[in-house]
Amino acid sequence: MNSISAPVTLTALQAEVAGQGFAMLPGARLAALLGPAGAAAEVAPFAASWERLEVDSFMADGGRYRRRRIANFTARAGVPGHVRGDHRPHFQAVVHNTLNGGVDRWFAPVEEAVGASAPVQALLTLGREVADQLKPGRDWFVEMHQFRIEAGAGAPGYPTPEGVHHDGVDLVLITMMARTNLVGGETLVCDDADQELARFTLLNQLDTAVVDDERVKHGVSPVGPQDPTRPSCRDVLVLTWRAGQP
Repeated sequence: MNSISAPVTLTALQAEVAGQGFAMLPGARLAALLGPAGAAAEVAPFAASWERLEVDSFMADGGRYRRRRIANFTARAGVPGHVRGDHRPHFQAVVHNTLNGGVDRWFAPVEEAVGASAPVQALLTLGREVADQLKPGRDWFVEMHQFRIEAGAGAPGYPTPEGVHHDGVDLVLITMMARTNLVGGETLVCDDADQELARFTLLNQLDTAVVDDERVKHGVSPVGPQDPTRPSCRDVLVLTWRAGQP
């Protein structure tokens, strides 16, 4: 995948994110950290839910290449677990999303069974362990995003059409669910001076990037079909933690 280190334990993952602002986990290592929730029998129906996403109609560039669903959760300091919140719009300030920021964007909700599934709950727990290490004793507002980026012959898809960016949160977890007939999709991590810190491609199911959003920026290069005669898509889960309540 690439030559950057890959933490093998939760403690190592926490230390790497705290030390350099990001980490990359191959899928097999993430699955091991998730325990039974990372087993194929649990992940397969979760990944299949990407077939039921709805078109993102808020793309200011006019693109129809993105499908998504969203959900939100809260976590109280000292209280285990995450509680799903009422459905609400996704909002980003223009400073964080120059293309689509500044407006409430209403997307279809993550299906209840998907949000309560073992992989999602295990990923929420894992991400919170890293977030708590960065900022102990905080309440957290968490957003869950299911993304599908579609591409066709002469019509690339843009995983991050806003470019390399901060999300305006504390921690971002990006997990690959599927790449279908796809080329491109390279992840770039850089500092605020646009100095490149890492470059890698999430290729396999559960390959994951964990990013301290206050310290580093991230972006993903455009994608296209390997075989232009066949459908092409990139399915990704994004979870974000922001200190405080909504």
